[in-house]
Amino acid sequence: MKTLITQAEIAAAVDRLGKQIAADYAGKPLTLLGVLHGSLPFVADLMRRIDVPHRVGLVQASSYRGTATTPGEMRIDTNLLPDITGRDVVLVDDIFDTGRTLTALIDCLAAENVNSVKTCVLLWKDRDPAEGVTLTPDYHAFRIPDRFVVGYGLDHDDEYRHLPFIGELPAG
Repeated sequence: MKTLITQAEIAAAVDRLGKQIAADYAGKPLTLLGVLHGSLPFVADLMRRIDVPHRVGLVQASSYRGTATTPGEMRIDTNLLPDITGRDVVLVDDIFDTGRTLTALIDCLAAENVNSVKTCVLLWKDRDPAEGVTLTPDYHAFRIPDRFVVGYGLDHDDEYRHLPFIGELPAG
């Protein structure tokens, strides 16, 4: 497996993002909302680097199943969603690929009477967004080529999430 982003590079980027988000949300009612399951390591590290009071919640959204490397039907489960009424929300996801997941989540959160919604992703793929998607991430750690990557929460058939780096799986 080829390493694209090292553990040290991830740590430095998460530190930078934490400081930026803390500065942007000082004195505001901030909630980080992690998108399950891929964002778990990122959310855990990021929340410790944001030195202003904030809440953390989770939401489940996915369009990939099993060994699929292209998106299918979007499914959103808000059962874990905390009360975010009147709060500023930063949606935290592992990767911005087509933009469909974050766009669907933003639409879903519109009914929750939040102050604002911004997005934060670890990885932003260099590719065209899905048809009709105009969203770009508000915060991101790395731009990457359009490759299938794993590690630091990203998976292939629910494997490789545990890796402390971002790697590219060999073809085949």
